[in-house]
Amino acid sequence: MRLLRRLPLPIGVIALVVAGFAAPTSAAASDEALALVPPDVASVGLIRLDALRASPFAARLFSETDQLATDGDAAKFLAETGLRPKQDVDVVVVAGLASNRVHGPEDGLVIFEGRFDPSRLTAAMIARGAVRKSTPQGEYLVLSGRHGDGERAALAFVGTGIIVAGSPGSVTRALADREAGGSGFLRGEGLGREMSRVPSGASAWAIVDATRAPFAGPRRSREGDGDAADALVGAMKSVSLFVFHATSRGDAVDLSATGITADEETRDLLEDALKGVIAMWRLAIHEKAPDMVPILRKFEIETDREGVTIHGTLPGAFLREMAQKRQARRED
Repeated sequence: MRLLRRLPLPIGVIALVVAGFAAPTSAAASDEALALVPPDVASVGLIRLDALRASPFAARLFSETDQLATDGDAAKFLAETGLRPKQDVDVVVVAGLASNRVHGPEDGLVIFEGRFDPSRLTAAMIARGAVRKSTPQGEYLVLSGRHGDGERAALAFVGTGIIVAGSPGSVTRALADREAGGSGFLRGEGLGREMSRVPSGASAWAIVDATRAPFAGPRRSREGDGDAADALVGAMKSVSLFVFHATSRGDAVDLSATGITADEETRDLLEDALKGVIAMWRLAIHEKAPDMVPILRKFEIETDREGVTIHGTLPGAFLREMAQKRQARRED
């Protein structure tokens, strides 16, 4: 998400579509977009927005783009380009190349798949200071805004259906990978070898190499949170891989998170810590959100020889209530 926040307008206009990144969708992943993911990424995630339009999360997610109509330059940009984020963006892939420093620089790609008008988008960006660049593999734009530590952001159109955004280096690399027939990610190279851990029907998912994007955990927990949260943070620091996925089931959402570790003692600690945190949450929300208590009771924690998984379901009624409360807070 830091990568998304760094992107300037007009990439930011498109990126606002995915401001509710945790919201799940349905449908299979896009091979065309994933084929541009570098195998050496430290993290990769995908969300399908095309199926989300009919989900309980739709109002929450797309309310972010509705606000663009009242944002002067953003609204003007949409009018000039004919871009309709609600209808035109179908898939978003975020791939991050992180340094070994916990708070170090982050590079990577944001890949948008949908229906775009490259000529109109290019003209609007050049009018806002973008500069056209050429490589043997194709053209890209260097934008007037900044990406990360003072570096300008870049964007390239891969045909009419794919937009690749990020640093100039990551964008030119994507163009070269496309010319070569793909990066190797889908062939199982690098983090791509972990794709088998994601169910084929998953609506949204993320894979994180924790050895390269280490889990820092929150700062010291607030008094009263107990030792369970601290134990969980401690155990997660020894996990080598995290896999998250969500799947829409009608208007409900199935959630799953797995921590992979080869150490049996760490798996035991992680399982115990998760159980403690769930129990702590149930006590904490007993009065504030009693409807959530029976939902948490149904979450299950399972351990096998590879790792520990927590999974459960958020009912549609609960999701709609959350969305309504969030909308009410916006209007207050």
